[in-house]
Amino acid sequence: MPLAREESSPLFAGTAAGTLRLIFYLALAMVLMVLDHRNGWLWRLRYATAIVVEPVYRLASLPAEGFHTLSVAFADRRLLTEQNQRLREDLLLANAKLNRMAAVAEQNQRLKELLDTQHSLDLHVQMARVIGMDMGAYRHRLMINLGARDGIKSGQPVIDAHGVVGQIVDVLPNSATVMLVTDPDHAVPVMIQRTGLRTIAYGSRNGQQLTLPNVPMAADVQVGDRLLTSGLGGRFPQGFPVGEISSVAPSPAGMFLEAHAQPSADLDRADELLVLHDLPEPAGPPPPVRPAGPPDSEAPAPAATSASPRASLPAAPATAVSAGTPPT
Repeated sequence: MPLAREESSPLFAGTAAGTLRLIFYLALAMVLMVLDHRNGWLWRLRYATAIVVEPVYRLASLPAEGFHTLSVAFADRRLLTEQNQRLREDLLLANAKLNRMAAVAEQNQRLKELLDTQHSLDLHVQMARVIGMDMGAYRHRLMINLGARDGIKSGQPVIDAHGVVGQIVDVLPNSATVMLVTDPDHAVPVMIQRTGLRTIAYGSRNGQQLTLPNVPMAADVQVGDRLLTSGLGGRFPQGFPVGEISSVAPSPAGMFLEAHAQPSADLDRADELLVLHDLPEPAGPPPPVRPAGPPDSEAPAPAATSASPRASLPAAPATAVSAGTPPT
């Protein structure tokens, strides 16, 4: 009776059977290698196995890929939020700078127009800056940064690059008050540039226009006519733009035409103004030249003359226009 073995014999034991088994397996391995090399059986097997095993690999890698995707998404979202915030701040800053540049460009344009006006005038002017406004129902006035210490006097005309603004009515040491041409208490002698008709333009209560209440019925006044200072009264020099006729209609009394005009000066946006100083006195006429005669001839004695060449001229009627009260 054969004895039971406690341990199984090794596959390739040192016996003849083990040697034959080893040779068989080696031969089988060689045959399979040759067949796989020629027909690609093992590659097909691996390919088919990969089709079955690949979903398992993908399923096993889903948690890691999901975590990576979430981390990238949160990081990108935070980065995009920060970039969006920075871009918004840059856009706001750029808009603020652009608005500031537009305001500075507009201010430079107004200053250039004022300087061009100053250079084109044969008058002594002084540039002033507006530091206050009083645009009430019955007062249309500005305050400038020039005063008595700068040589400013009450009654001086004030203009801008487009026309007459008003005149100085109150002077302090370091500032002065300008009454605008649209103030109800202001009046300025004007003439119509097209026809030469002289009249007076008064301010109005609405502060937006000038009123010409005493235009003769037969006068040739049309919408679009320009008003210039006439020079009468000695306050405003002649030839400065005052306004432009916007409407003409008979007055309520029916005795005159009543015209309204828009001011030429930019009263609402004036930042810099020009203050006109006193006009130079006109020079007197040159002394007469005595014709040359023979040395021995007796020249007639010259007539006695006064100290001023104007003394022999007839006195012209004085014309004065009040800056505050319309004529009755």
